[in-house]
Amino acid sequence: MRRIAIVGCSGGGKSTLARQVGARLGLPVIHMDTLFWKPGWVESDHDTFRAQVDAAAAGEQWVMEGGFITHSTARFARADTVIVIELPIWLCLWRAIVRMLVNFGRIRADLAPGCPERFDLPFYRYIWDYNRKTQPRMAAALAQYAPHVRLVRLASDKAKRTFLAGLQPLSGD
Repeated sequence: MRRIAIVGCSGGGKSTLARQVGARLGLPVIHMDTLFWKPGWVESDHDTFRAQVDAAAAGEQWVMEGGFITHSTARFARADTVIVIELPIWLCLWRAIVRMLVNFGRIRADLAPGCPERFDLPFYRYIWDYNRKTQPRMAAALAQYAPHVRLVRLASDKAKRTFLAGLQPLSGD
Protein backbone atom coordinates (compact mmCIF):
# COMPACT_ATOMS: atom_id res chain seq x y z
CA MET A 1 0.00 0.00 0.00
CA ARG A 2 1.61 3.18 -1.22
CA ARG A 3 -1.36 5.26 -2.41
CA ILE A 4 -4.34 5.06 -0.09
CA ALA A 5 -7.61 6.96 -0.40
CA ILE A 6 -9.80 7.15 2.69
CA VAL A 7 -13.48 7.99 2.22
CA GLY A 8 -16.63 7.96 4.31
CA CYS A 9 -19.03 10.21 6.11
CA SER A 10 -17.85 13.32 7.90
CA GLY A 11 -17.34 12.57 11.57
CA GLY A 12 -16.39 8.98 10.80
CA GLY A 13 -12.72 9.43 11.59
CA LYS A 14 -11.14 9.79 8.14
CA SER A 15 -8.60 12.40 9.22
CA THR A 16 -7.59 10.51 12.34
CA LEU A 17 -7.23 7.23 10.47
CA ALA A 18 -5.25 8.96 7.69
CA ARG A 19 -2.78 10.34 10.24
CA GLN A 20 -2.45 6.94 11.89
CA VAL A 21 -1.97 5.07 8.60
CA GLY A 22 0.48 7.69 7.37
CA ALA A 23 2.53 7.46 10.57
CA ARG A 24 2.49 3.67 10.56
CA LEU A 25 3.54 3.38 6.90
CA GLY A 26 5.71 6.49 6.68
CA LEU A 27 3.50 8.05 3.99
CA PRO A 28 2.61 11.72 3.56
CA VAL A 29 -0.97 12.59 4.49
CA ILE A 30 -3.10 14.87 2.33
CA HIS A 31 -6.32 16.27 3.75
CA MET A 32 -8.54 17.30 0.85
CA ASP A 33 -10.21 19.95 3.02
CA THR A 34 -6.89 21.82 3.19
CA LEU A 35 -6.82 21.91 -0.62
CA PHE A 36 -10.47 22.94 -1.00
CA TRP A 37 -11.04 25.61 1.64
CA LYS A 38 -9.53 29.08 1.58
CA PRO A 39 -9.37 31.34 4.66
CA GLY A 40 -12.79 32.37 5.94
CA TRP A 41 -14.41 29.17 4.67
CA VAL A 42 -14.25 30.32 1.05
CA GLU A 43 -14.52 27.48 -1.46
CA SER A 44 -11.83 26.97 -4.10
CA ASP A 45 -12.94 27.26 -7.69
CA HIS A 46 -13.60 23.93 -9.43
CA ASP A 47 -10.63 23.96 -11.82
CA THR A 48 -8.07 25.06 -9.23
CA PHE A 49 -9.21 22.43 -6.74
CA ARG A 50 -9.23 19.65 -9.34
CA ALA A 51 -5.69 20.63 -10.40
CA GLN A 52 -4.50 20.52 -6.78
CA VAL A 53 -6.06 17.08 -6.21
CA ASP A 54 -4.63 15.78 -9.49
CA ALA A 55 -1.17 17.08 -8.59
CA ALA A 56 -1.36 15.47 -5.14
CA ALA A 57 -2.56 12.18 -6.64
CA ALA A 58 0.37 12.18 -9.09
CA GLY A 59 2.73 11.52 -6.18
CA GLU A 60 4.16 8.05 -5.76
CA GLN A 61 3.14 7.68 -2.11
CA TRP A 62 0.31 9.22 -0.12
CA VAL A 63 -2.66 8.80 2.14
CA MET A 64 -5.41 11.13 0.88
CA GLU A 65 -8.57 11.53 2.90
CA GLY A 66 -11.78 13.34 2.15
CA GLY A 67 -15.02 13.20 0.23
CA PHE A 68 -15.17 15.40 -2.86
CA ILE A 69 -16.43 12.72 -5.22
CA THR A 70 -16.49 14.87 -8.36
CA HIS A 71 -12.84 15.84 -7.89
CA SER A 72 -11.55 12.35 -7.14
CA THR A 73 -11.04 10.79 -10.58
CA ALA A 74 -7.23 10.91 -10.39
CA ARG A 75 -7.16 10.00 -6.71
CA PHE A 76 -9.25 6.87 -7.25
CA ALA A 77 -7.50 5.93 -10.50
CA ARG A 78 -4.04 6.13 -8.88
CA ALA A 79 -4.92 4.58 -5.52
CA ASP A 80 -3.88 1.03 -4.82
CA THR A 81 -6.15 0.87 -1.76
CA VAL A 82 -9.39 2.61 -0.83
CA ILE A 83 -10.51 2.50 2.78
CA VAL A 84 -14.23 3.09 3.20
CA ILE A 85 -15.30 4.06 6.70
CA GLU A 86 -18.89 2.96 7.25
CA LEU A 87 -19.79 3.98 10.79
CA PRO A 88 -23.45 4.53 11.74
CA ILE A 89 -24.71 7.97 10.75
CA TRP A 90 -25.88 8.79 14.28
CA LEU A 91 -22.32 8.20 15.51
CA CYS A 92 -20.79 10.37 12.76
CA LEU A 93 -23.22 13.17 13.56
CA TRP A 94 -22.54 12.89 17.29
CA ARG A 95 -18.78 12.98 16.75
CA ALA A 96 -18.99 15.97 14.41
CA ILE A 97 -21.03 17.91 16.97
CA VAL A 98 -18.69 16.99 19.84
CA ARG A 99 -15.70 17.91 17.65
CA MET A 100 -17.29 21.31 16.97
CA LEU A 101 -17.95 21.92 20.67
CA VAL A 102 -14.44 20.90 21.74
CA ASN A 103 -12.67 22.82 18.96
CA PHE A 104 -15.03 25.77 18.48
CA GLY A 105 -13.10 28.76 17.15
CA ARG A 106 -9.88 26.77 16.72
CA ILE A 107 -8.29 25.71 13.44
CA ARG A 108 -7.76 21.97 13.21
CA ALA A 109 -4.72 20.52 11.41
CA ASP A 110 -6.93 18.84 8.82
CA LEU A 111 -8.59 22.13 7.82
CA ALA A 112 -7.15 25.02 5.86
CA PRO A 113 -5.61 27.99 7.66
CA GLY A 114 -8.22 30.63 8.46
CA CYS A 115 -11.06 28.11 8.80
CA PRO A 116 -11.86 27.83 12.51
CA GLU A 117 -14.26 25.17 13.74
CA ARG A 118 -17.82 26.50 13.74
CA PHE A 119 -21.46 25.50 13.96
CA ASP A 120 -22.67 24.75 10.43
CA LEU A 121 -26.22 23.42 10.12
CA PRO A 122 -25.93 22.50 6.40
CA PHE A 123 -22.86 20.42 7.27
CA TYR A 124 -24.84 18.46 9.87
CA ARG A 125 -27.66 17.96 7.35
CA TYR A 126 -25.07 16.63 4.90
CA ILE A 127 -24.01 14.04 7.50
CA TRP A 128 -27.62 13.11 8.26
CA ASP A 129 -28.32 12.55 4.54
CA TYR A 130 -24.99 10.88 3.73
CA ASN A 131 -26.22 7.29 3.29
CA ARG A 132 -29.15 8.37 1.17
CA LYS A 133 -27.49 11.02 -1.00
CA THR A 134 -23.71 10.77 -0.97
CA GLN A 135 -22.85 7.13 -0.30
CA PRO A 136 -24.51 5.84 -3.52
CA ARG A 137 -22.57 8.44 -5.54
CA MET A 138 -19.34 7.45 -3.81
CA ALA A 139 -19.97 3.77 -4.54
CA ALA A 140 -20.61 4.58 -8.22
CA ALA A 141 -17.42 6.66 -8.45
CA LEU A 142 -15.36 3.87 -6.90
CA ALA A 143 -16.87 1.32 -9.29
CA GLN A 144 -16.13 3.57 -12.27
CA TYR A 145 -12.69 4.97 -11.40
CA ALA A 146 -11.23 2.42 -9.00
CA PRO A 147 -12.33 -1.09 -10.02
CA HIS A 148 -8.69 -2.23 -9.70
CA VAL A 149 -8.09 -1.23 -6.09
CA ARG A 150 -8.05 -3.17 -2.89
CA LEU A 151 -11.21 -2.07 -1.09
CA VAL A 152 -11.15 -2.14 2.73
CA ARG A 153 -14.44 -1.53 4.51
CA LEU A 154 -14.27 -0.55 8.18
CA ALA A 155 -17.61 -0.46 9.99
CA SER A 156 -16.48 0.12 13.57
CA ASP A 157 -13.72 1.62 15.66
CA LYS A 158 -12.65 -1.92 16.54
CA ALA A 159 -12.30 -2.71 12.82
CA LYS A 160 -10.14 0.41 12.41
CA ARG A 161 -7.89 -0.65 15.31
CA THR A 162 -7.58 -4.19 13.93
CA PHE A 163 -6.72 -2.85 10.47
CA LEU A 164 -4.05 -0.52 11.89
CA ALA A 165 -2.55 -3.28 14.01
CA GLY A 166 -2.10 -5.40 10.88
CA LEU A 167 -0.21 -2.74 8.92
CA GLN A 168 3.47 -3.32 8.43
CA PRO A 169 5.79 -0.37 7.76
CA LEU A 170 6.81 -0.13 4.11
CA SER A 171 10.18 -1.55 3.18
CA GLY A 172 12.61 0.62 1.27
CA ASP A 173 12.36 -1.50 -1.89
